[in-house]
Amino acid sequence: MDSIDLEVLKQCRQWVAADLRCQLVTVIRTWGSSPRPEGATLAICEDGTVVGSVSGGCIEDDLIARVRAEGITRTLPEIVTYGITADEAHRFGLPCGGTIELAIEPLSPASRIDELLTRLDRHELVARRLDLGDGTVVLSTATAAMALQKEADALTTIHGPRWQLLIIGAGQLSRFLAQIALGMDYHVTVCDPREEYRAGWQVEGVEVVHAMPDDLVQELHLDSRSAVVAVTHDPKLDDLALMEALKSDAFYVGAIGSRLNNDKRRERLKLFDVSDAQLAKLHGPIGLYIGSKTPAEIAISILAEMTAVKNGIVLDASVRVAGAKQAAEAEALRAPQAAVRLV
Repeated sequence: MDSIDLEVLKQCRQWVAADLRCQLVTVIRTWGSSPRPEGATLAICEDGTVVGSVSGGCIEDDLIARVRAEGITRTLPEIVTYGITADEAHRFGLPCGGTIELAIEPLSPASRIDELLTRLDRHELVARRLDLGDGTVVLSTATAAMALQKEADALTTIHGPRWQLLIIGAGQLSRFLAQIALGMDYHVTVCDPREEYRAGWQVEGVEVVHAMPDDLVQELHLDSRSAVVAVTHDPKLDDLALMEALKSDAFYVGAIGSRLNNDKRRERLKLFDVSDAQLAKLHGPIGLYIGSKTPAEIAISILAEMTAVKNGIVLDASVRVAGAKQAAEAEALRAPQAAVRLV
């Protein structure tokens, strides 16, 4: 569930509380190319106001036009399909003859949107089961492995952060990392035992923890949906946390620092009973090489690499920070030699 879909639910809560007719639209299934994934949502109010997205815009336009022309008259959920014919695929902007199946659900206090958001505020992962026959809703605890499921008589959607990011260090860089990661479906925790760094550090929706990072890593029981990024530049804080993280099932473990500092870090970690296989999981220097200079650009570089790893993309060394800088230095050394030959 991404930040866009969370905004949709929050807007739905406001409309229901104001006793306005509204409906929630959820992508159930797609065939061919589709701009939005399964589970993506959109909400429409009776006046045609819309929040969220289920396509590139054309389907939204059709849904809005229908509401403005006919109002919201549904009393029960309905499954609709767009793009069955080539003409419809062209009309609704579905490339390659794509097709999209949507659930359109009229909302009321019985839809339990307010309760769902309360549980999401507690960082819970929640399964919402909608009975397609009578519109009743049941909320239950979900697991990270669960996904959207449509049965003959029910639709179950999963809400809440599917991924976990632990950032070691509360500084300017970690602020950008946290802000962007929140919009990428991560439950973000920032850990820093240093009071002077935590003071005034706040990003809405991010938990800031006063603890030793290695202790917290052990407490979190990191799994294959967890990532750890160390950005303190302080070996006393980073090294022990990295040691524990590398021994966990975390899909990504990385640390900020230069190539020289990264080499020194790896030598230190070998002294802490970290195996070569575990050490190979360490990403550092962290990030993709995009010429980043500012904290915001560095955060984008880090999260780009983390996203590639999460999605199973094998990155060539030339696009990583260390490989790209080595290639640039080698090219710089060759350039004067080439100039001499030309003379």
